[in-house]
Amino acid sequence: MTALLEVEDLVIRYPAMGRVRAALSGQARAFDAVAGVSFAIEAGQTLGLVGESGSGKSTIARTVMGLKRAHSGSIRFDGRDITQASAQEYARLRRDIAMMWQDPIGSLSPRQTVGSLVTEPFRIHGKAADKAAEARRLLEMVGLPAHFAGRFPHQLSGGQARRVGVARALALDPRLIIADEPTAGLDMSVQAEVLNLLAEMQGRLGIAILVITHNLNVVRHITDRMAIMYLGRFVEIGPTERVFRAPCHPYTEALLSANPEPDPDAARDRITLEGEMPSPRTRPKGCEFHGRCPRAQPLCAEQAPAVSRAGDQVYTCHYPLRSD
Repeated sequence: MTALLEVEDLVIRYPAMGRVRAALSGQARAFDAVAGVSFAIEAGQTLGLVGESGSGKSTIARTVMGLKRAHSGSIRFDGRDITQASAQEYARLRRDIAMMWQDPIGSLSPRQTVGSLVTEPFRIHGKAADKAAEARRLLEMVGLPAHFAGRFPHQLSGGQARRVGVARALALDPRLIIADEPTAGLDMSVQAEVLNLLAEMQGRLGIAILVITHNLNVVRHITDRMAIMYLGRFVEIGPTERVFRAPCHPYTEALLSANPEPDPDAARDRITLEGEMPSPRTRPKGCEFHGRCPRAQPLCAEQAPAVSRAGDQVYTCHYPLRSD
């Protein structure tokens, strides 16, 4: 099947300092926040991007949405290269690519009613519609009563606000939804409701979903595939259940070890990583994870690992947990 979204060798660069300061300090003027990632999502599939804060997850999302330009590499949507699409072209693309922002209430204008918020995409994109009827339809779709159309964001709970965000994202029948921390700030029971809602909408409408999160329970609940990010690169990518059962990369193992297991008999010993993730401005030589890796050997500090494969998992590690 042809991928709906295909990202190849994506590099996203940020300026670090001005030309004069860089010349005086001998440091680079720019750094790569995302350094050559590749992935694909098919229609009806969900991919989770996982990693610590600062790993580059949200930067990828913003670039796919056209809010940040790629330095190099390509982004193809439905077979079309959109890497250098103009602002006008991206405005049209956003009918097919919708964003769910991280803060469920803060991302909603406090001056607009719920009905106005969920139908705002029709106004932005100049699409004729019966706004009242569309508001009722969208609210019903996400399990909210029609009278919520008259409420304001401050009158909503976190779970209700997130449902409004889902309704707004679905307004123009998108083909891809990018969900940035879709359960942030919600208690466990409401998290489950939101995730079940997204899964239901995907099953009904065949939408592809890109989930950006550090919450591994979210990843396991909703994604088909997961990509583990460290310092702007993928260290492992593969089918979600396969990665959970048998990770290849030590960083993946460490993240999973800190995640509560529903089955006490299957619980892992927690692996504590020393230190903090380095800055992408000053990338370590060799394997960029070697300074924190409990399995590191002298080779790791000298040579970057090649991309390797174990079945349907892809990873970058000199000494993987498994390589079958």
